[in-house]
Amino acid sequence: MVRLKYKLALFNLLSKLTFSALFLLFLPYIIERINLRQVDNDLIQKRENVIDLISNIGIEPFITSDSADAFGSYNILKEEFISLERITTEEDLNFIEVTGRLIEEEEIEYRVLNYSFSVDGQKYLLEVGKSLASIRGARKNTTRIIIVFLILIVIITLLTDLQYTHLLLRPLDKITKKLKGISTPSLFDKSPVKTTTSDFCDLDKALREVMQNLNEMFQKEKEITVNISHELLTPVSVLRSKLENLLLRDDLKDGMSAKIEESLKTLHRLQTLVNSLLLIARIESQQYLRDEELPVTEVLKEVVSEIVPIAEDKGVILKNEVNTDLHFKKANRALIFSMFYNVINNAVKNTPGGGEVVVKSVYHSNNFVITISDTGKGMTETQKETLFSRFKSRPDDDREGTGIGLAITKSIADFHEIRIDVFSELQEGTVFSFTFPGNS
Repeated sequence: MVRLKYKLALFNLLSKLTFSALFLLFLPYIIERINLRQVDNDLIQKRENVIDLISNIGIEPFITSDSADAFGSYNILKEEFISLERITTEEDLNFIEVTGRLIEEEEIEYRVLNYSFSVDGQKYLLEVGKSLASIRGARKNTTRIIIVFLILIVIITLLTDLQYTHLLLRPLDKITKKLKGISTPSLFDKSPVKTTTSDFCDLDKALREVMQNLNEMFQKEKEITVNISHELLTPVSVLRSKLENLLLRDDLKDGMSAKIEESLKTLHRLQTLVNSLLLIARIESQQYLRDEELPVTEVLKEVVSEIVPIAEDKGVILKNEVNTDLHFKKANRALIFSMFYNVINNAVKNTPGGGEVVVKSVYHSNNFVITISDTGKGMTETQKETLFSRFKSRPDDDREGTGIGLAITKSIADFHEIRIDVFSELQEGTVFSFTFPGNS
């Protein structure tokens, strides 16, 4: 994925490059026409200078009655020449052509202006020429300068476009940062983003309104969850007490004890579910304190020691390979314990006998990371998408669970600003990664 400011800068760059390519395509023709026009203007100017000179001092210094019929002059590099000669034609000449001239036994191509005029009844032909080699040299130099200038313009405009786009989209970056990392709408920064762009103002206002509405709905949902949970716990406790009292009676008919015990198990699962819902509601309502500094290694050691007997009964190898530690500040020990317990316990449950579950710790990009990997059956993409949803992550064969353990784990992680990543493939196993915040 490419960020918007880079897309805008890339579009500006491509448009400039396209324009530059078209310009370079026509550049030789343009420079040729401009150069030839400039050369022709120079030839005409030199012609006028020569005519003015002849008008002032006469033709005699160049051609006299007892001298040759022609006069010629060229510079030392033979780049330019001027010739003057008597002619007998009556036709008036005034044109420019490309022709060769033999100068000191060297034939050189020139662009020549031919102009005829009369002095005292005698016709003269004036030729002013400029070598094609010097014209081509000037054209190359001009082309080189234009290309260098064009490259500099493209680079400078690209840098200015990037800077301007960065400044223009800075409010959008602020809006994005406000949305990142919040686990609940109540944590959303409601302060308006300062910007002079009306579109960003409207977007920020709309987001603040959406977050406000979401927060109100979440609060209502939490209140309903807490109220319903409290209301359910009372009748559940009453039913449990009555069923336990029934088990103590001596006049129970055959088979009644088994049915009552089955009902007690169902009530226990219901009570566990209600308590789990209450736990999530309290976590999301920030009702728990984060006032402890705990060594993560120590918590993991306690979790692993509790689950090892379960793993041994199932024939699963549970390894604790945590070799680095983190003293996690502003934490709740009981919640952190539950977070790791749920994931490691699920890993053991979903790993067949002979498999293994490994807990490791590493430092990655200055962040402390705990990984819990198993060699179980893995998950599909659909299962991963609903992994932390309530009542959706429980495997079909897990009749003892409530399907809410990983939802609790996610709530605890969000409460502590811990990022959870899950990597899984069918028949390859699953890896849970817990990345602790950098300032922890």
